[in-house]
Amino acid sequence: MLFLFNKLLTNVLLIIDYFYNSKTQKNMKRKLLFLAIIMQSTFLTFGQTKDIQYKDGVQVLSGISVKPAKPLKNNPGVLILPAWMGIDEHAKDSANKLAALGYNTFIADIYGADQRPKNFNEAGQKAGYFKKNIKEYQTRIQLALDELIKQGANPDDIVVIGYCFGGTGAIEAARTNMKVKGIVSFHGGLGRDETRTIETIIPKVLIQHGADDPYESKDEIEKFQNEMRTAKADWQMTYYANAVHSFTDKNAGNDNSKGAAYNEKAEKRSWEAMLTFLKEVLL
Repeated sequence: MLFLFNKLLTNVLLIIDYFYNSKTQKNMKRKLLFLAIIMQSTFLTFGQTKDIQYKDGVQVLSGISVKPAKPLKNNPGVLILPAWMGIDEHAKDSANKLAALGYNTFIADIYGADQRPKNFNEAGQKAGYFKKNIKEYQTRIQLALDELIKQGANPDDIVVIGYCFGGTGAIEAARTNMKVKGIVSFHGGLGRDETRTIETIIPKVLIQHGADDPYESKDEIEKFQNEMRTAKADWQMTYYANAVHSFTDKNAGNDNSKGAAYNEKAEKRSWEAMLTFLKEVLL
């Protein structure tokens, strides 16, 4: 990426030089100089994106690392667990925005490089498998966490965030006390196997929940909140009005009656709430 940028910038500067001594092209020179400045500014704002291959046994996984151009002083990291379709534009956009703020980011590949779902039906089956086989899900999260650290994140200053299925994974990172400062779940599933022992939860927990999400019953929400109390967790749960499932996903449409839909206000407010949380636990 750096090589391509330098090559492109060099070409622009050559064009500027060509027009430099031309009395009839002064306006063009100014425009090209402005273009070069904008290109350089844009490059410095965003981080360096790289596909990272790693493994769980024989299964090849392919995550995405985004390193900040200007990392924060303690090199904090954010692990992103994507929704049920796997690595998508929503997760990539989150990684880029966080990298622009100085956070090392890594998007986990939960399913495998050759196991990405092609449609919602396949996504439901694959996500369902990992929810049922929760230890395998936990293993994939830990492997991604290891990769984030390999890419330069401070192992003592990491937060896990997740969307939908990934939000469930973020909660699992807290339940199993992975070495992270905190977790943020956006419209994630809250349920758990009630035969599991409730352990004391060390990471701080932020739950971002759509007030009208039909996929989480009042009973399940109450059980989750009681779990947090029993676990003596430092937790908070924010409800967003008129928001259903997937309220941060711009590709979810805007029809709340379908149970999953984008809500601009909830998306913006929940993002700001997460940034406040990151500052509290990481900076």
